[in-house]
Parts: sequence; structure tokens; C-alpha cells
Amino acid sequence: MTTTRTPARTGAAQRLAVLAEDALGGPLPVCLRTWDGSETGPASAPVVVLHSRRALRRLLWQPGELGLAQAYVTGEIDVEGDLAQGLRAMWTAVRERGLHAPRLSPADWTRVIAEAVRLGAVGPRPPAPATQTRLRGGLHSKARDRAAISHHYDLSNDFYRLLLDETMAYSCGYWTSEEPEAAPADAQRAKLELICRKLGLVPGARLLDIGCGWGSLTLYAAQEHKAQVTAVTLAGEQAAYVQEQVRERGLGDRVEVVCQDYRDITGSAYDAVATIEMGEHVGDEEYPAFAAALHRLVRPRGRVLVQQMSRGATAPGGGAFIEAYIAPDMHMRPMGETVGLLEAAGLEVRSVESLREHYVRTINAWHRTLEERWSDFVGLVGEETARVWRLYLVGGALAFEERRMGVDQFLAVRPTATGDSGLTGAEAAEWSRHMEDR
Repeated sequence: MTTTRTPARTGAAQRLAVLAEDALGGPLPVCLRTWDGSETGPASAPVVVLHSRRALRRLLWQPGELGLAQAYVTGEIDVEGDLAQGLRAMWTAVRERGLHAPRLSPADWTRVIAEAVRLGAVGPRPPAPATQTRLRGGLHSKARDRAAISHHYDLSNDFYRLLLDETMAYSCGYWTSEEPEAAPADAQRAKLELICRKLGLVPGARLLDIGCGWGSLTLYAAQEHKAQVTAVTLAGEQAAYVQEQVRERGLGDRVEVVCQDYRDITGSAYDAVATIEMGEHVGDEEYPAFAAALHRLVRPRGRVLVQQMSRGATAPGGGAFIEAYIAPDMHMRPMGETVGLLEAAGLEVRSVESLREHYVRTINAWHRTLEERWSDFVGLVGEETARVWRLYLVGGALAFEERRMGVDQFLAVRPTATGDSGLTGAEAAEWSRHMEDR
């Protein structure tokens, strides 16, 4: 039987719990402790701590996920113990008990505000945290997209060096070992080799890497497969890093780095095109044009590989926190919809491979690094940004674990006018064997 903390007096925690349970339509799945020291909720549950009345005031002005996230990243709300356990308890309660986001009537709001007045929590709207995005301009205009990408990826190269392994791959790895001590860098190299093999890269092959990040695929393809690579990114910090690596590795004759929007890429007849976890940033209305660009940029019989996050058929994907702090204007869709969009652009989709479980392990590895070197991260970017990343990584791993989000590799070919994809029987058999091995 679940026991409940029952303090001798009624404090802010008990009064808020009554309001929260009415709004959620069920009992609190966590323990609540407030600024006056009062506490209530299941004894075995994670403890959510409201450090000040300001946290409550923020939630009055911004109810729901975004308000909670704002309060967490500013330190006004905290979770004692394992943050993942706390978030998991909330999601489990939502599913099993049918809890829902607060839907308050005018009468409910009157009661909430009256209680907030008694608790001394009413006041001006707290400003949004400094880490929250502030984008302007038309949705997915070039200027707005550049600002959105810069917000996340130009945080600093030093930050990403600290977080990621030596490959600097900021995307889902491919774990070939079940051993818990398997190295993240090995998983990333296995992913890069998988992509190069699917693309059929040979020495001298022309590869276009759209949204190249810190150049993990670009550098691997040029170094290990002797490909001629054009790397494209919107983020200035990334472009500078890749150019530095090209110089250090002596790959100047094989790699060109371009800092530009994918819509400005000229030329065509690349032997292969890859875009790794960039398609989520394109937007819903713009994706058909993006898929058409992939078709235009690759030669007939050339191959296209898209690695892209997806959402479940009934799951929302992303969410208010991700939109406001991590990937503004991001759009995810169910896997099947992306297949349809690629095919509508004239590409022939030859295989789709889900890497969802691989992303759980990848993100958990990043999260371990964040916690183990917490003081270094705080010293580098400040505590608020570090808390944004803690919430992002914990929430992201949980979303993939619970199948609310996925990540998939789509391998496509541009057929000739007569429908010839250029695939040999051996290549088709290799892909079939690979999928059977999975």
C-alpha cells in the first residue's frame, strides 16, 4: 500500500496539492515540498521542491510544460534525486491514471488565484529565462532558420567538445555491443561506417553532407573512404571547427566546407547525398521542397541517406520545452509520412532502419558526461544553461525509451528516366542481409 506524507500542519504543499489534483484529474504522482517546509504526496515518489513563491507565480502566468521548464532551468523548482525517475513517474501517471494537462474553468481560475493571493504568490509576470529563444521573422525564412540553428549549435565548440566523444558526432550512434562499457566513440564510428556503406562510397565519389555538424561524417568519409566531400552547415562555429579539422588532417584536397542554407546549394550530380538529423529543422510546409532538393542534387542512380527523428503516430514529439530552448521551429512526423514525402519527390526508398533503442544509449552517454563533469559545464556556460541540457537529455532519453520519439535511417536512390536504380543484385542482397542481422 502506498503511504502518504502527512505533516502535523497544513501548509502551502497541501493547499497546492488540492488544486493540482483537481486540475490534473487524479492524485499527484510525486511528492511536493514547498518553500515553507510543508510536504505531501506518496512517500516513495520523487520529491518536487518549489523553492519560492516565484515558482508558483511563474506557473500561474505560464501553466503547463513551458512554465514548469522555465521554473526548473531557473532553479525555482527542483527534483530531489533522479530527475529521470521523476519524469518517468509523471508520464506513467498520465498513461495509467488518465491524468491530463490542466483545463481550468473561469470558476477554477478564481479559486486558484484566491489561493495564490493567500499564499503571497501573486505578482508581475516573471521574465522568461535568458536561455529561452527569441526568434523573429517569418517561419522558416532563411534569417529565422539561421538564428534558430545558431541558438543551439553555436553555444560554443568548447561545450560540445566537453559533452561529445572525440568524433564530435552529435547524432544517434550505432551500438554493436551490448556491453555496458562499450565506448560512445565506437558507436559513432560504427554509425559513420554504416552510412558510408549504405551510400556505396568509393574513392573519388562526390558526397554532399547537408547539415554536417562538426564534420564527423565529412571527415570519416574523406579519410576512410577517400570521398570528395562538400560539407554544408548554417552554424558558423561548426564551419570553423570542420575547417580547422580539415587543415589538421591534411584533407584540404578532399573536403570543401560551406556555411550556407541548404536552399542556396547549387550544382548537382553528386554521387551521394547525406543529411543526418537535419531534416527535423526544415519544417512541415518546406519538407516537400527539401526532398525535391535531395532529388535534384544527386545524380541518376545516386544514393541519398536521411537520418531523421520521428514521432509516434499518436505522440506529440518535441513539445513546448524543446521548441523554446533546444530546437525552435522543429517538426517531426511519423516515419511513414517521411517515406511518402521522399517518394513524392521522385526518390525510390530502398530501406528504412529504426535506431530508436540506439538513441536511448547515445543520450544516456551524453547525460553521464554532463553529470560527471557538472562543475566544468557550469563554469563554461553557467548553471541555467547546464540545467537546460540536463532537462533536455533526461527528457529526450525517456521519450525514445517510451516510443514517443524515434530515429530512422532512410536509404533512397534517384532512378533514371527509365526507372533504373543502378543497384546490382549483390548490393540489394547485402542490404537484405544487413536488415535480417538487425
